Amino acid sequence: MELLIFGHGGAKVLVFPTRCGRFHEYEDVGMVGALRHKIEQGQLQLYCVDSVDQESFYCFWSRPWDRIHRHLRYEDYLLNEVLPLMWMKNSNPCVISHGCSFGAFHAVNFAFRHPHAFRKVVALSGRYDLTLSVESFRNLLDGHYDEHVYFNTPSHFVPNLADPQVLDHLRRLEIVLAVGDHDPFLDNNRHLSESLWHKGVWHSMHVWQGRAHNPKYWRKMVELYV
Repeated sequence: MELLIFGHGGAKVLVFPTRCGRFHEYEDVGMVGALRHKIEQGQLQLYCVDSVDQESFYCFWSRPWDRIHRHLRYEDYLLNEVLPLMWMKNSNPCVISHGCSFGAFHAVNFAFRHPHAFRKVVALSGRYDLTLSVESFRNLLDGHYDEHVYFNTPSHFVPNLADPQVLDHLRRLEIVLAVGDHDPFLDNNRHLSESLWHKGVWHSMHVWQGRAHNPKYWRKMVELYV
């Protein structure tokens, strides 16, 4: 697995690419440039990871069971290789989980499953329900549903969270959601937001004008929210 690191210090940002994106995508579409001043001033250090979406959720020739289990192996990589690397290189206590589009799903899902490991989440134009079919976006598990799908679908597991320790960690997170008012997953974002409020988890949700689902908007968003 390849990754790119930008910056010498500051808050550590785990950056997920968009659907089936690569580790260099965040730089390619100008997102690193949008944060350049914060990176150069030592406020942020970015860790841009690769994805395995083409082997997991978007591997439609594979069985749904295999898709979700390939994702779980990816999570193991993040937990046991990437996060330790981040801590080895930078002792700053603030760790941020961040992504755009399907990267926002990864950012929210990973941070909400392991909230003790993060201080902040910034999710832009995300979908948080793998089972939804909206416009051209399909159910990514083709109707398959088990405990692994449930526990990797924030829209499903957040409303039922009851563990006091997990909720306490979630309530300590700074959570930022941003989505366009014409985005196909606007209602999904609102549902997740309502679920968080119901659990007493403070957060901010910003609704931008238009679909707002491309780098032109994301470059403006990261300057404000990351």
